[in-house]
Amino acid sequence: MGYSVGQVSGFAGITVRTLHHYDKTGLLSPSDRSPAGYRLYSDPDLARLQQILFYRELGFPLDEIATILEDPQANALDHLRARHRLLTEQITTLQRLVEVAEHAMEVQQTGVELTPEERFEVFGEVTFDLTYATQAHLKWQHHEGHQRSMARAATHSKEDWTTIMAEAAGWRLRLTAAFDAGEPPDGERAMDLAEEHRQHISRWFTPCPTDMHGRIADDFATDTRAFALVVPPTAQRPGLAPYLHTAVHANAVRRSSPA
Repeated sequence: MGYSVGQVSGFAGITVRTLHHYDKTGLLSPSDRSPAGYRLYSDPDLARLQQILFYRELGFPLDEIATILEDPQANALDHLRARHRLLTEQITTLQRLVEVAEHAMEVQQTGVELTPEERFEVFGEVTFDLTYATQAHLKWQHHEGHQRSMARAATHSKEDWTTIMAEAAGWRLRLTAAFDAGEPPDGERAMDLAEEHRQHISRWFTPCPTDMHGRIADDFATDTRAFALVVPPTAQRPGLAPYLHTAVHANAVRRSSPA
């Protein structure tokens, strides 16, 4: 049984144009014909196509694929080893480019140029998840508070960031201490810590009214990447993110209530 160009294109997931090109270059030509004279692909043709697509997926150029398939003396393993070395080198190069891009994005996010050692010195275990940062930017980019926060962050010096992170670390210790001590999330101590966090944002980034603070806390409770910006994974406890979320919203209610 033979298969038409259209049929092979459909189940192989490649275009008719590609098959015609393979035929024109002699890489893969249909070897059967229908009673009406139409050229058809045989089962051996399909097996050859499978090999071609395998090598193409690995990035082999068509002329090298032809050499591997046509030359009985060609050692496919040698070709694969060479391709493996090339791909490994490309991966290494791409990884370096990723690191450069991450560094550039961190500079844009923080506004300060730091070496890897300085970044660890300043930020410690708190890291910027670039996927989350990008998604958060797309989510909040039209909100004035986010725009002001990013603009303000870009003006901070290394010394500013050192102070910011020291304040955050002290607050984090007090938060986990309250949580570990069993203080209720809607109690005075937890709400005071929530208010301290809100004031920290207002002081260093952007005015943070309680409704905005509540939206930030909502992200803490639903996205581990967001919560990791304030409490690194090594310092987290099960239930700590919901605890802070409750404290933030309780503090908002407290502040909106008449004195």
